[in-house]
Amino acid sequence: MLAILALGAASGFPNQLTESALQAWLKDAGLSNTAIGAMTYVALPYLLKPLWAPLIDRYPLPFLGRRRGWMLVTQIGLAAALALLALQNPSAALGAVTVCAFAIVVCSATQDIAIDAWRTDVSLPSERGPAAAANNLGYRTAAWVAAACALVVADHFGWRAAYLVLAAVMLAFCVASWRAPEPAYRHAPPRTLRESLVAPLKELLDSPSAAILIAVVMLFKIGDAFANKLFTPFMMDVGFSKTEIGLIAKALFTASALGGSVLGGVLMERLGLVRSMLGFGVLAAASNLLYCAMAAAGKSYPIMVTAVVVEHVAGAMGNIALVALIMALCDVRYSAFQYALLSAIALLPRYSLGYPAGWIADHGGWYVYYVTSFALALPGLAMVWLTRARIHALEQLRAREQP
Repeated sequence: MLAILALGAASGFPNQLTESALQAWLKDAGLSNTAIGAMTYVALPYLLKPLWAPLIDRYPLPFLGRRRGWMLVTQIGLAAALALLALQNPSAALGAVTVCAFAIVVCSATQDIAIDAWRTDVSLPSERGPAAAANNLGYRTAAWVAAACALVVADHFGWRAAYLVLAAVMLAFCVASWRAPEPAYRHAPPRTLRESLVAPLKELLDSPSAAILIAVVMLFKIGDAFANKLFTPFMMDVGFSKTEIGLIAKALFTASALGGSVLGGVLMERLGLVRSMLGFGVLAAASNLLYCAMAAAGKSYPIMVTAVVVEHVAGAMGNIALVALIMALCDVRYSAFQYALLSAIALLPRYSLGYPAGWIADHGGWYVYYVTSFALALPGLAMVWLTRARIHALEQLRAREQP
């Protein structure tokens, strides 16, 4: 669990550096919300990672085992790409910033493939809830540290210093890959690239309920994804400074998510997967409406604290349930490809709504923006309710398979 926690942190650390931190940098450079929203499409490799995930299953590197070699190489690549981004100027050359951000996302997505596969391989069925919680704890903590560090250092020393510091920290995560335990594999890697692509797809889609469960994976977090898409520009427009966002809002963001991760992991063991998804999902959808109060009232610490804490506790609890569902759908023989595919499907709303989110913020205002996020959450909740018998059957099947 300690290794899962540390590698979850490695996975989460670069994520906000091409989202929250980069959005603040572009805001400082004078770009509109619509342009910032369009820039979020640089993160599309997170959605496209199933295209090269079979390579991770088929071709382990000749050091540090089946997954950890890939983890180490991508972490070195991330550090190099972050250092290169630090040398750019979005006001003078937005294209160069885009290329560097794209390289960061490609390395980060590849790291995610390897880490998610390693975590799925090393976790027993009875450990999936705690493993999801440990991963989320590490991911959220590191994402906040990265975003807060970027915002605070940039506020006082500029964006170049901020990204150079982040590059050095990213390099330190190589220790986690080096020290992580190697899973005990009972199956050899796929013998051909075709086998690493066709067989896992066939295994994943073999069940009559596979398609509808994949739809649940895609729709369950769509409301949260939309609500958090432009969180940093929203906070800046309301009147908070970058330091306030980094040290206060992001700290509350992370502390709440950590608490929600622990609470979600504990409650899921007692409630089961179906009731957890329904309960956590309803709470997450309702919590998005708290931002409407901040949009109407303007800068207000009490409203901000309430909205951020409640929304991120609920969001983290929902994420625990979703990760457990994805892990339950994966076969250990093909976990790199299957987890990459399912997680990409889950992330599809997050990385495809950038331009619509920016357009609604610019033309409808932030109040309409957060009402829209609530409405978008409702179809996912309906899907969970309609497929509750299938989800329960999958949970029971995986429990019987436990050694």
